[in-house]
Amino acid sequence: MPEITTQWYRVLGLDELPESRVKTVVAGHKSLALTHYKGQYGALDNRCPHQGGPLGEGSIENGLLRCPWHGWDYCPLTGKSPDALDVDDALATFPVEVRADGIYVGLPVEQPHTRTVSDVMAETMVNWGITHVFGMVGHSNLGLADALRRQEVQGKLTYIGIRHEGAAAFAASAYAKLTGKPAACLTIAGPGATNLLTGMWDAKVDRAPILALTGQVNSQVLGTGNFQECDLQAAFSGVAAWSQTVLSHSQHAELMTLAVKHALLERNVSHLIFPDEVQMQPAVDVPASNPAGRMTPLQIAPPPESLLEAIDRLKQSRRPVIIVGHGARFHMPAITELAELLGAPILTTFKGKGQISDRHPLGCGVLGRSGTPIASWFMNEADVLLVLGASFSNHTGIYPGKPIIQVDFDPLALGKFHPVEVPVWGEISVVVEQLNTALTGQVDTEDVRSQIQDHWTIWRTEKARREADDRGQGLNSASIFAAMTRQVSADAVIAVDVGNNTYSFGRYFECQAQSVLMSGYLGSIGFAFPAAMGAWAAAGHERRIISVSGDGGFGQYLAEFTTAVKYQMNITHILLHNDQLGKISKEQRAGEWDVWQTSLHNPDFSKYAQNCGGFGIRVTQQNELDDAIAQALTHQGPALVEIMSDPELI
Repeated sequence: MPEITTQWYRVLGLDELPESRVKTVVAGHKSLALTHYKGQYGALDNRCPHQGGPLGEGSIENGLLRCPWHGWDYCPLTGKSPDALDVDDALATFPVEVRADGIYVGLPVEQPHTRTVSDVMAETMVNWGITHVFGMVGHSNLGLADALRRQEVQGKLTYIGIRHEGAAAFAASAYAKLTGKPAACLTIAGPGATNLLTGMWDAKVDRAPILALTGQVNSQVLGTGNFQECDLQAAFSGVAAWSQTVLSHSQHAELMTLAVKHALLERNVSHLIFPDEVQMQPAVDVPASNPAGRMTPLQIAPPPESLLEAIDRLKQSRRPVIIVGHGARFHMPAITELAELLGAPILTTFKGKGQISDRHPLGCGVLGRSGTPIASWFMNEADVLLVLGASFSNHTGIYPGKPIIQVDFDPLALGKFHPVEVPVWGEISVVVEQLNTALTGQVDTEDVRSQIQDHWTIWRTEKARREADDRGQGLNSASIFAAMTRQVSADAVIAVDVGNNTYSFGRYFECQAQSVLMSGYLGSIGFAFPAAMGAWAAAGHERRIISVSGDGGFGQYLAEFTTAVKYQMNITHILLHNDQLGKISKEQRAGEWDVWQTSLHNPDFSKYAQNCGGFGIRVTQQNELDDAIAQALTHQGPALVEIMSDPELI
C-alpha cells in the first residue's frame, strides 16, 4: 500500500463563501485563509509572513487579497505577491476540491507531536502532585497551555478557565489553604500576570503554597518596550519566595522541581516565567523530574530544653488554655486529645474557626473581635496559654500579658511581636504528641467543662435575643447565621469574605466540623467566591461548598459566577445585600468622619444568578431564610441566596 501523504478536510459548505470573499477556516490544527475568486477556491496559509496578520480577516480588493494588518497584497489563488522583489514572501498554498457535500482542503498528514520544553515542565509539575490549574489562556502562553491540555487529556490535570486572573490566584490560594498542597495559576504576560498579585499576596501572608505560571514576550525583545512587556521578575520579587525565567538552555525539569519544592517547603509562592518562543522549543529526550529522593520528612522535633520547659509549665498549671490558629488545622485530633488530657478549653483565632466544634465540651469558639465572649473569658482566666500555629497579630486577640508557650514550625514566627515565656520550634504534630506522652498522669487541673457550658448558655440566650431585633430595614445578622447554622451540613467548606458580614459570621455561626477559609492577614475583599471555586476543585465532590460575602465583596468578582455555571460547581453563595460598604461606613462614623462614598448601586443579584444559568433566590423576611438556604443547598450547580440585610444589626 502506498503511504498516504495528504489528508482531506471538509472546511465549508458549498454556499458558505460568496464570490470575491475570504474566510478563515480550520483544517486539523491548521488555520487557513480560504478564498473564492473568479469561480475558483484557493487555500492559503492564514498567517501573513510580515507581521503575522490573519489573512482570512482581510478582503479581496482589485483582484488581490489584502492583509488586514499592514495592507500587503497577495494573489487570492496562488498566494504570490504582485511585487517580483518579494517572491520569497509568497504564501504556502494547499489543494482544494469542490465535492458534492462541500469544500475540501488537502494538507500533509500531521506528524506526531514533538515533545517540548513545556511538556517536560508540565509533566514534572504533575509528577510533584499539582493537579489543578486555574487561569486564562492567551497569546503569550499558548505553548504552555497546550502542554497543560495534553496532561488534562491524559486525566492527570484539571484546568479551570476563569474570567479574571485575580480570581485564579484566590482560587489557588484557597485550594492550598484547604489541602496544604499547591495549585497553579496560569496567565499571559503583562496585565494577565500583574492581575495575579493580590491573590498571590493572600497566599504568601497566609502561608499557602501556590505556583504561578506566567507567559512572557519573546526573550529577544525583552527590554525594548514590546507590547505587553513587563519586568515580571521585578514585579513579583516582593511576593514570590522563588521566581525564575525559563530560558532555552535551562535545566527545565529542575526548574519546575525547584519551583514546587520552594512552594511546599517554604509554604509560599513560587513563580515561573515562560518566554513565548521557549515554550515550544523541542525537548524530545529530556526526562521529567519527580519527588523521589528530593524531599525530606517535615516532622521537626523540638529542641529538648524548650520541650522540657513547656512540659514543666503545663505540669504546674491549674487553668491551662489552648489557642489554635490556622497553622494547626491539620493536627486537631491530637490537639483535642491533649486538651482532654489537660482539661483545657480550646479557643481559636478567627482564621482557625471551626477547627474545634462549638459543640465539643472544651470548645469555646473564636477569640477576638470576630469571636465569642466565651473565648475571651477563658483566656482571661487562664494561668498559661499554649498557642499552636497562631501569630500574635492584633486581630488574633491573644493577650500578651499571660504566660505563653508558643509552638510553630517557623522559628521566625516565635516571639515575632513580643517575647513569649517558652518558644518551641517544631512541627505541631510532633510537639503535641510528645506533650501527650510526657503529661499523661502528670497534671492536676480544674475541671472547667461545666463553666464552658454555662457560658455557652448565656451567649446562646443573647444571640436568640438579637434574632428578634428588627428596624424594618432588612434582616439582622444573628438570624441569618442562625439559619445557616441550622441548614449547612457539618462537613461543609465555608469561604468567607471581609467586612461586617464576616465579623458576624465569626460571632454567630456555630461550627461543627466545617472548614473555614478566609483571606486572613491580607484581608482582601472579594476573596469568598473565587475561594469557593478553589475549594470546589479540591473537595467539591465530597463536601458541600459555601461562600459568604457582602454585596461589596461579591461585586469584585461577579463574573466568576458564570465560571461556576460553566463547570457546574456545587457552590452556594450567601449574599448579605445592604447597598453599602458597611464596615467602612461604620469606621467613618467611629472616627467622627462623615459617611462618604460607601454606598453601592446593585442589581437584583438573585436575577443575575438566574441570568447566568444558576439558581437565585431573594430573601426579605426572616421566616423565609431556612427554606431559601435549603433550596439553594439542594440545587445541583451554583446557587445564590440574596438576603436583604440591615447594615446596623450586625
